[in-house]
Amino acid sequence: MKKIILLVFFFLSILKASAQQDPHFTQYMTNMSAVNPAYVTNTPSILNLGSLYRYQWSGIKGAPKTLTLFAHTPINEKIETGFSLISDDIGDGAKKETNFFADFAYILQLNEKQKISFGLKAGFSSISTNFNGFQLNSGNISTDDAFSQNTNETVPNIGVGGYYFTDNYYVGISIPNLLSAEHIKSRAPINSFGPQEIHTYFTGGYVFDIDENFKFKPAFMSIFVKGAPVSVDLTANVLYNEKFELGAAYRFGDSVSILMNVNVTPSLRIGYSYDYTTSNLSQFNSGSHEIVLLYNLDLLGKGYDKSPRFF
Repeated sequence: MKKIILLVFFFLSILKASAQQDPHFTQYMTNMSAVNPAYVTNTPSILNLGSLYRYQWSGIKGAPKTLTLFAHTPINEKIETGFSLISDDIGDGAKKETNFFADFAYILQLNEKQKISFGLKAGFSSISTNFNGFQLNSGNISTDDAFSQNTNETVPNIGVGGYYFTDNYYVGISIPNLLSAEHIKSRAPINSFGPQEIHTYFTGGYVFDIDENFKFKPAFMSIFVKGAPVSVDLTANVLYNEKFELGAAYRFGDSVSILMNVNVTPSLRIGYSYDYTTSNLSQFNSGSHEIVLLYNLDLLGKGYDKSPRFF
């Protein structure tokens, strides 16, 4: 079946140039396990589960779709373990990438209120491409050497991170994919095709108590990649009665967003965000959507009575 992808140039920029290749998240503050293995909630006997689905640039055929899953729980006061998965699909199967990791974090108590954790991810990254039947208005895409062969490979990978936190603020730094790899090996007449560059994430957030009902929650995320501009997200949310949350975000040079979430039950939290594209791509799409689900499972069945997760 022939496919016409309006953003073939997007594939070219991913595979032929040094650029930001890992997916972005607007609700990064509730999806931290996907990018930082040191992220912990340090809540005894609670299994934290989460999932995020992102549909980027809706209205464009073959637009990116990303699914993340994670679970983690403390083993004791110093160790928290879990897993994380990111599945990224660009071009309705044209390029699929999956990262699956087991996560381990070691927590140090600095004083009564401050803690720092060090994390390690270990697992695999797989990538596959399928350009069969792709067609451009100017001709068949198979005439381009870069798209003449499909690829399917799985390689081991590791990630590292650090996470400093208290009850009302946090700062984290991480590299979720530490091993830089060339997904498509050199082949004539193509050399060093498809390098996967290392992404460094720097994140932070704070919870200000306005009064007994309102909390103000600013946050940021910066992504550093060799050969690409620094990506910066700034977010500001207001939490009411520890249940309803509404906010806005700005990604420099890319989009503005609205965010909202609600604690449906003490254990279940549902969130949604919408991004309006401010770059030149705005004329081709109707924005990006994210849905996030967070669930806290009480492993001992004693009842969950902790305040909602702020981070």
